[in-house]
Amino acid sequence: MRKGTKKCGVAILGVLSSLLIILGVLQAQESGNRSSYAPVVSREDFSSVMARMKAAMPEVMKRQMTLLNERYDLSDRSAAGVTLSRGKPLQEGVRIKLPQGMTWQRLAAMSPEEIREKSFFPAGFFPLPHPNHPEGGMVFPKFHIDEVKKQEGRDLTRFDLDFDLPDHFLPEFPSPIFLTTRTDLGDVSKGKVVTIDNYYEMFNGILNPKQIEGLRLLLTPFPQQQFNQTEDRRSERPSRGVTCFDCHANGHSNASTHLVGDIRPQEFRHRLDTPSLRGVNIQRLFGSQRAMKSVEDFTEFEQRAAYFDGDPVIATKKGVNILERGSQVHFMAEFMALLDFPPAPKIGIDGKLNPKKASESEMRGQALFTAHCASCHPAPYYTDNLMHNLKVERFFEPRMINGRMASADG
Repeated sequence: MRKGTKKCGVAILGVLSSLLIILGVLQAQESGNRSSYAPVVSREDFSSVMARMKAAMPEVMKRQMTLLNERYDLSDRSAAGVTLSRGKPLQEGVRIKLPQGMTWQRLAAMSPEEIREKSFFPAGFFPLPHPNHPEGGMVFPKFHIDEVKKQEGRDLTRFDLDFDLPDHFLPEFPSPIFLTTRTDLGDVSKGKVVTIDNYYEMFNGILNPKQIEGLRLLLTPFPQQQFNQTEDRRSERPSRGVTCFDCHANGHSNASTHLVGDIRPQEFRHRLDTPSLRGVNIQRLFGSQRAMKSVEDFTEFEQRAAYFDGDPVIATKKGVNILERGSQVHFMAEFMALLDFPPAPKIGIDGKLNPKKASESEMRGQALFTAHCASCHPAPYYTDNLMHNLKVERFFEPRMINGRMASADG
């Protein structure tokens, strides 16, 4: 009897302990305790989510555009006689606005401690929040959305957000494509946006079969956090997903934005600018604080993690695409390693300007760059393959800006 009583007591204690643990978890959830994991089961039906977020969109975008206009001069002021490779005018001038009475000369004379203490750090140097930072996710410029819809019938429109930066500040579209293996051809894009619909006719006879297959994979849509077939998406209709070149358009960039997946909680995640893939045969470190060691690592990371905010649980739900390292990742990386920089006829093989071809202004710029910038970014490619922490937090107190915590970014 005593043995039975003891067993019964142990069982009751076990049940009570389990109940207390469950109650503790529920209380933690109700009190807003943070979790690294996104909820897997949607508690609200899709039509309700879409209606609610559509209704909130005007106010969300108004808040973001107000912030941009307070910080920056967004006017279209093109530099005379300076264009990008295909003729798009290059913007000129300092665009960060300073407070009334403040000058760059005064700021330059102050110590970081004084700037921080007096709150003189220019607002335009604070981290820029995502158009809706608490929500996050991939957002594409309208010109790219329209082109993909025209070519593929695939819609990258979000029902809750629009892209926020003016077109005249973005890379030219379509961007030219230059290949390290066929410099004689110049721009092989011929003014087109390469997609799954036209890549074969554009590159058959220029690339080898392995590179063509790598390009096909870079142009194939796969499910992503906001663009997928589940109810947890931000497109009106179920989506086939996104491609690598939806952000790295023509192997360059269209300035699409997203939040890095390597940080929690949400307000500390950085808004990212899509980098160009040109020159990845030279650069050896990729990512933000992750410092991935090769473009192969980055290619795998994008599909396995970045597409789903670094959450493999959600990735499994929405349809993660597991790339095979030897016959898929390698093929994709081989094509990316062919993407070359645009021709620069004024620069010699040592990476320095030819005085006979360069303007006086360009020569002054080179001298200024060589004075200090080149200590970290030496010629001929001006990269040192190191990660640098500029410790910008020396200049300001941490603060919340449109849902983004401006703090020590590393």
